[in-house]
Amino acid sequence: MMNRLARRLFPARPGAASLAVAGTAEDKLEAFDVTVHFEGLAAVDGVSISMQNGEVFGLIGPNGAGKTTLVNAMTGFQRPTRGRVVLGGEDVTGLSAHELGRRGLARTFQAVRLFRDMPVIENLEAAAVGTGLGRREAARRASRILAWMKFAHRADDWADTLPYGDERRVGIGRALAMAPRFVLLDEPAAGLSDAECDELMGLIAEIPRVFGCGVLLIEHNMRVIMGACDRIHVIESGRTVAEGSPEEIQVNPDVLRAYLGTKSADAGS
Repeated sequence: MMNRLARRLFPARPGAASLAVAGTAEDKLEAFDVTVHFEGLAAVDGVSISMQNGEVFGLIGPNGAGKTTLVNAMTGFQRPTRGRVVLGGEDVTGLSAHELGRRGLARTFQAVRLFRDMPVIENLEAAAVGTGLGRREAARRASRILAWMKFAHRADDWADTLPYGDERRVGIGRALAMAPRFVLLDEPAAGLSDAECDELMGLIAEIPRVFGCGVLLIEHNMRVIMGACDRIHVIESGRTVAEGSPEEIQVNPDVLRAYLGTKSADAGS
């Protein structure tokens, strides 16, 4: 699946389909009644989501809504206080981030975590080697991903020389080098220019078809969310507010109050 707007604005790139390496149409990533308490306070309170391979699934909400905490619980960086995480029909609740990575979950972070003393391409190679590839195959996968991202010209640049926007791009490439069944992107558009956001929206919309995986996208940039996502789940104060298509979410009164309205009020203050 690909959002209609993103498909129209960003047509498929020639030859990109050859990068598909993981995932099946039957794959699902699910959270059932996930709750996370910190010192008695519920950062996430009974949230359930279900996404499938081949879709871009948006997760939005105001700052502090619990979005990253939910993703942390789903990817092994935070153990849920209650609830289950299910990947492809297998209960993976409580498994470590490393073990979930081996099962096909990859993610990026709000703070980009590159190997700064290595070239860009070796950052991607390291991720690919971690999936069991030999160095030659890992280098081939990394090169193909950089070419798809139109970033091959920076392959040999040291990571610590990259501007902020390019660091985020490399972070996404490194996650994709793990050949994930699902890739979870945490605010990839933060700090990007409008032009960079346009390019990012096109890349995200292509990922399911090109890499054979699903995408869970946390993002505050509503243009990117509405342009790239097939479905959107909204949370506020750790609880689900709404879920639906971009068209449905844009006119949902609870969403306008909880999220879009808050953003508009902030902009006018």
